[in-house]
Amino acid sequence: MAKLTQDELLAQFEEMTLIELAGFVKAFEEKFDVTAAAAAPVVVAGGAAGGAAEAVEEKDEFDVILTAAGDKKIQVIKVVRELTSLGLKEAKDLVDGTPKPVLEKVAKDAAEKAAEALKGAGASVEVK
Repeated sequence: MAKLTQDELLAQFEEMTLIELAGFVKAFEEKFDVTAAAAAPVVVAGGAAGGAAEAVEEKDEFDVILTAAGDKKIQVIKVVRELTSLGLKEAKDLVDGTPKPVLEKVAKDAAEKAAEALKGAGASVEVK
């Protein structure tokens, strides 16, 4: 078997649905006895004149939560499929099971664009 490059692996992952990718990650964790946990944020404390001031870490990862599908459920399912690359059944199940996260740990601009697209389709959305 030929060794795949990093770009070839990423191309394969792009074709997977989120459910397939989650299954892969779980199998990878079991096979190599590792966990794909996010690194803990580092809090930096510095001295100020007369006291200590903590640096406030700005949030850079956001979750887009679908709270209600609204009247145009089919349009919302289409938008969910575009945003997540889920299959029709998975997207329908996600929309039917609201409130559910559509996107997790994405950049602020991506979260805002996704929220606007979902709202445009008639859904109620929350960005956390």
